[in-house]
Amino acid sequence: MLFFEILAVALQSLRANLLRSILTMLGVIIGVGAVITMVALGEGAQASVNSQLERLGANNLSVRSGQGWGRSSRGAKMKIEDVHELIENSTSIGRVIPELSQNAQLEYKNQSGSSTSVLGTWPGYLEMNNWQLESGRFFTETEQEGARRLAVIGMEVKDNLFPAHIDPIGEQIRLNGLSFEVIGTLPEKGGSSFFSRDNIVIVPLASAQRRLFGSDLISSMTVEALSEDHVTMAMAEIESVLRRQHRLRPGVENDFSISRQTEFLSVMQDANQTFTLLLAGIAGISLVVGGIGIMNIMLVSVTERTREIGIRKSIGARKSAIQLQFLIEAVTLSCMGGALGIAIGYLASEQLGTRFGWSMLVSPDSVMLAFGFSAAIGIVFGFYPARRASKLDPIEALRYD
Repeated sequence: MLFFEILAVALQSLRANLLRSILTMLGVIIGVGAVITMVALGEGAQASVNSQLERLGANNLSVRSGQGWGRSSRGAKMKIEDVHELIENSTSIGRVIPELSQNAQLEYKNQSGSSTSVLGTWPGYLEMNNWQLESGRFFTETEQEGARRLAVIGMEVKDNLFPAHIDPIGEQIRLNGLSFEVIGTLPEKGGSSFFSRDNIVIVPLASAQRRLFGSDLISSMTVEALSEDHVTMAMAEIESVLRRQHRLRPGVENDFSISRQTEFLSVMQDANQTFTLLLAGIAGISLVVGGIGIMNIMLVSVTERTREIGIRKSIGARKSAIQLQFLIEAVTLSCMGGALGIAIGYLASEQLGTRFGWSMLVSPDSVMLAFGFSAAIGIVFGFYPARRASKLDPIEALRYD
């Protein structure tokens, strides 16, 4: 029997049991859709980290209070005097930008918003981090020194608080019950699936310290070495100056940590890669389950069509033709399921990105991998039923009722 004739017979058999075919494909559809969505989630986070790596200068250093990342600013030991001391007593350091980051309750008129991250900093913060404004302006040095109640808001804060027809510039928002005038907005920055850089309000550092949080401490500072060649020397100078400022005796551990920002993001990059593989592996299990479902249904189909197989063999059908027919049916089920799964995975990724603001990236490689794996599932799990059908004894098959 010619290949196309075999294909036509296989498709006709699938159409004859349409509901069963659709239910059989369901496992593959869910599996492929889950793989594409999970990989898109991980690759989106990876792309976000990569974009940050590109924007950060190779000579930027991050100095944080405490032994490492993740410490609350309430346990901070650094003060603004440390910043001035670094600027005045170092030879390898250019700019230093202090930061105080804490959460605050956000409100607008009678609308109560959720908790948001408030960052108190100096006017050079945007330039140091290669950020741009979407609209409005940033606060000046004079406004920072005067502890003016001014705010620059992220895209998520803008979308959550203000209706589309209202320009937030000039509007008053409240942070922990204290009014701040919005003078600028930031474009969408994105972020990983678990942390949004758009849910942020930037205020003058003096305002954050004196008015919002009542603290003279800072949680971190970004230090710019004069060049990439000066980074090692800058790290040594930072450690020397801060240990002297904090009166740490020899042998006592630092109460601060120094790291290159690119190093921290590289750790995030590795974590995202591992996370992506984990998610894809979990989703891949559902594909294997779908393949088992295909094998089960094909075995049932072989049993139901035993007499048909016997008739075809008795009139001269070869074993290879019988085997190819059932194998085509299995591969067709898995490939059709794979194609529908790709569409569902793409739509799910798009909806997650739109609804939750997550960075989602559906790459052609993940689509081809998922589809190829679904086709392989059809071949692997369809081979045994096809082989079993081809080995049926025609005389015994004709006797089957």
